[in-house]
Amino acid sequence: MARISPPSPRRSPGHSSEPSSRRSSRHARHPVDELLPVPKLAVYGFQHVLAFYAAAVIVPVLLGNALGLSREDLVHLINADLLTCGVASIIQALGVWKIGARLPLVQGVTFTAVSPMIAIGSGAGGGTAGLLVVYGAVITAGMATFAFAPLFGKLVKYFPPVVIGTILTIIGITLIPVALQDAAGGAHLVGTPAYGEPKNLAYALGTLLFVLAVVRIGRPFLSSLAVLLGLVVGTTAAWLFGDADFAAVEETAWFGVTTPFHFGMPRFELLPIVAMLVVMLITMVETTGDVYAIGEITGKRVDADTVARALRADGAATVLGGVLNSFPYVAFAENIGLVRMSRVTSRYVVVAAGLFMIVLGLLPKAGSLVASVPHPVLGGAALSMFGIVAAVGIQILGKADLREERNTLILAVSLGAALLPTTVAPFFDRMPDDVRAVLDSGITLGALTAITLNLLFNVFTSRSTMEIDWEEHAGGYRDGHGEDHGEDFRRGGAAGPHLGTAAR
Repeated sequence: MARISPPSPRRSPGHSSEPSSRRSSRHARHPVDELLPVPKLAVYGFQHVLAFYAAAVIVPVLLGNALGLSREDLVHLINADLLTCGVASIIQALGVWKIGARLPLVQGVTFTAVSPMIAIGSGAGGGTAGLLVVYGAVITAGMATFAFAPLFGKLVKYFPPVVIGTILTIIGITLIPVALQDAAGGAHLVGTPAYGEPKNLAYALGTLLFVLAVVRIGRPFLSSLAVLLGLVVGTTAAWLFGDADFAAVEETAWFGVTTPFHFGMPRFELLPIVAMLVVMLITMVETTGDVYAIGEITGKRVDADTVARALRADGAATVLGGVLNSFPYVAFAENIGLVRMSRVTSRYVVVAAGLFMIVLGLLPKAGSLVASVPHPVLGGAALSMFGIVAAVGIQILGKADLREERNTLILAVSLGAALLPTTVAPFFDRMPDDVRAVLDSGITLGALTAITLNLLFNVFTSRSTMEIDWEEHAGGYRDGHGEDHGEDFRRGGAAGPHLGTAAR
């Protein structure tokens, strides 16, 4: 029996019969592109600044201390870094022309560059003279990153898990001694009775234990601030015992603007540029993983064009960093985790965070406060961060079949090469300064070894090799015959799309 429906209300010819909800959903903005009210933008943006602040300022502090910069120069480095972080984050999130992924990605200085920059600067004589060679290499590497961004997709296949895992493990292992040197009192105390004093180790250990305690008992957001809180508590304890001096903070001006080429015109030398190109190659892999990771978290479609725009932003930010007295930039994984945790996916929140960073970069007093953190406290906090880098590398190595002799040799020989500059420092003393700038960095030497051996063993042969499949958001990979092993990769954890997670 036919069912009789009541007559539909008559509609004027100008009205569509399509439900309004369907029409509105068709034109609805993606949450990533949602512009939140200003109060929410301010609160969520400041959250991102807190989550990234400790990791962001550690790089200029470590480099400045290693090169023997004055306190005034160190404060300038910190402020220049914060200012450029803000500009770089706005470019990445907001997008300009074909630059910027237009995703909620916060930009910061990559940890990958620390050891190579120390080697380059030290090889050039240290101090501000060494910085000029570093900046020449940074600017050139940034330009190369920008130019080759669209072509990088064809190179990703040469970075299988055994190469990425080895490089990240090397980054962590070679940076840990830098943290330990600070824990003992800092490079400036080497050879003096004060180096390695029990109180220095007590400050470092106390800071590290506090960081671990916050992670253990704190809620997720509080855990993301563990390093920052550790620096605050450790510095406060040192001040109470008379081992932290804030007199210079009072003498520092409230407002100041970093000027281009503050330390002088950059010096462009071939081998330091080669070393920095290797650094940027590694950071391009990190950025690729971060873009796919944030795409999965936000539900925003990511394709090759998105990755190319993100890499152009890295390149542009790195060039800007070299001009404004800062360093190479990459997406910060701490903030990717914050996006997942808070479920606030609007890219305009990152724009707000970038504005906060720019303001901090214009306040030398804030930079001077960071420069006042005692070396042992800094070393204790940095130890946890660099150890995590190595742990992530080991996690990714779990995705490579180390029962294969060729993979084992790539890992073993690369680790040996990376430890050479640290364990046998005089080995490079008789080499020209330009050569030392490349080979005297464990990260550069180890990464070049891993990449070269992978080419010899897995690429320039007919044997199949495991390679990362960036199209699999969940972190799958395919072997050399195109067979999908994505489920195996996913079962190993979330390291797949987060290859750059801790290598900042």
